Amino acid sequence: MNEAKNKKLVGLTSSVFAVIVGLLFGFIILIFSNPSQALPGFLTILTGSFTHGLKGVGQVFYYATPIILTGLSVGFAFRTGLFNIGTPGQFIVGAFAAVVVGIRGDFLGNAQWLVAVLVSMVAGALWALVPGALNAYFNVNVVIACIMMNYIGMYLVNFTVKGSKALFDSLRNQSISVDKAAQIPKMGLNIIFPGSSINGGFFIAVLVVIVIHFLLNKTTFGFELKAAGFNRDASKYAGMNEKRNIILSMAIAGALSGLAGGLVYLAGSGKHIEIVDVLASEGFTGISVALLGLSSPFGILLAGLFIAYITAGGFYLQLFEFSTEIIDIIVAVIIYFSAFALIIKTLMGRFDKKRNGGKKA
Repeated sequence: MNEAKNKKLVGLTSSVFAVIVGLLFGFIILIFSNPSQALPGFLTILTGSFTHGLKGVGQVFYYATPIILTGLSVGFAFRTGLFNIGTPGQFIVGAFAAVVVGIRGDFLGNAQWLVAVLVSMVAGALWALVPGALNAYFNVNVVIACIMMNYIGMYLVNFTVKGSKALFDSLRNQSISVDKAAQIPKMGLNIIFPGSSINGGFFIAVLVVIVIHFLLNKTTFGFELKAAGFNRDASKYAGMNEKRNIILSMAIAGALSGLAGGLVYLAGSGKHIEIVDVLASEGFTGISVALLGLSSPFGILLAGLFIAYITAGGFYLQLFEFSTEIIDIIVAVIIYFSAFALIIKTLMGRFDKKRNGGKKA
């Protein structure tokens, strides 16, 4: 087994281990909370998504759509040597841009939803451009810059929505509904999964996964982005514009998060921008999806579906008098143990090096 295959196997094993530990930890919590209902509650987490048949499956795809994209945003940044923890801010800014077009862009006709989706990507990219430029030109820590931009984005969107009579519903303390033409078409999925909230946004997310995989692994541009992120001095010596590549990496990552926000608020499922001082949870869930999926686009797709699956199943825990927050605990444990994959890889690498007398496996 060569070194590349060995690393992939170790990474996959680590992810599976993190999932198992997270589920077992959740089961233990159920036992301490209500021993008599622990086993039925745990089985509900594993099978609850199928309680309503195809409707439940459609809901899984609906929940997975934004976290696949935010996970892809984090994973893309990881692959280019950056840590994009600014997904919540990029998500809500992209959502805001989509909502504005969705409310005020009625003159666009049937193209309103498509323009709103594209605008959400542009807004997310521009928001991520700031920490990217600060890192590239002034060596500002990208994590700190992203965290700052998260809160600026959240408060700026709240302030703008609340201050605009054309966007704000004062009775419900949220943005008003987008036009019907701005809602993403179902693309036939409502027939396959009747009663669910799924729409064509899931197809868009899968398409983006394929595009990012191709970009990172099959293009010279993708290689340059990865090279600039991991060693900007070496990439500069090789003739690459490392500053431009770092900025572009963050912009693409931001566009993915902004797209996630646009797809959520254009879904036509009653989602509105609420004026609350809380960062978008989809952005932070994207971190766990990226870790669990090993920053691989297709791995992130599977990880996003898994997280959405247990989230959908967790809603039925209330039937057994359990709190649905148990799912959040399970996901949190999975995040921690997914992070341990880096430690396991390092230890395995040292072991292989010693076993082979200091030579590469």
